[in-house]
Amino acid sequence: MRLLFANPSSGSADVLDELRREAARRGIEVRDLAELEASDAEVVGVAGGDGSLAAVAGVALDRDLPFVVVPLGTRNHFARDLGLDPDDPVAALDAFDGPERRVDVGRVNGRVFLNNVSLGAYAATVHEEGAGALAPLTRWLLRFRRAPLRLQVDGEERKVLVLLVGNNEYDGRGSRERLDAGTLSVYALERGRFLRLRRDTELGSRFVVHARLPRVQAAIDGEPDELDSPLRFELDRCALRVRIAG
Repeated sequence: MRLLFANPSSGSADVLDELRREAARRGIEVRDLAELEASDAEVVGVAGGDGSLAAVAGVALDRDLPFVVVPLGTRNHFARDLGLDPDDPVAALDAFDGPERRVDVGRVNGRVFLNNVSLGAYAATVHEEGAGALAPLTRWLLRFRRAPLRLQVDGEERKVLVLLVGNNEYDGRGSRERLDAGTLSVYALERGRFLRLRRDTELGSRFVVHARLPRVQAAIDGEPDELDSPLRFELDRCALRVRIAG
């Protein structure tokens, strides 16, 4: 069975209806993302934004199933980095019959992330207002500038406004050329300076971040969460089987 889990909060009702009709025509069963049960699946997909992907990707990883991304969110960073057209979600259904490639998966304290994990001002903004709220982000940057987040990153003391850990390396446009390079990249904003702290291309890349507080606010693929300190980051090299429309 081929299953597509859809987030009803992503995309317009018209687009979701069109997606359901086209999926039914292709023999793809559509289920609500809240009903994440895939014991009978041979291929699993998800229609939604970046925040919807990790749960279904986790199922694909646990069962070693092919994974399909149908972009429906606001930004669709992971879909864009895969080379998908975010404006044509119906075309992404072709991936259920498409070729397969393997991509890396990040984990923090065991939780899957496909894009990145952010701590500091951006995470505080997501917890307060949700991703993309620029005015609250400016306010939180000012707060963290007065009282930066104190972390020990892989044994090195840092005072940061923002710390971002990426699944592979980002370029200056916020995109990734590769999703299979075996890299956990770490970037910090420190009092107006944006620094790349680490670029590790070794297989099985991993490191630890210690915080002074027992729990730290985080944004994981743009979704709010709280993580226990220490934060243990690791990379699963080429662990996820992604199908792409040919």
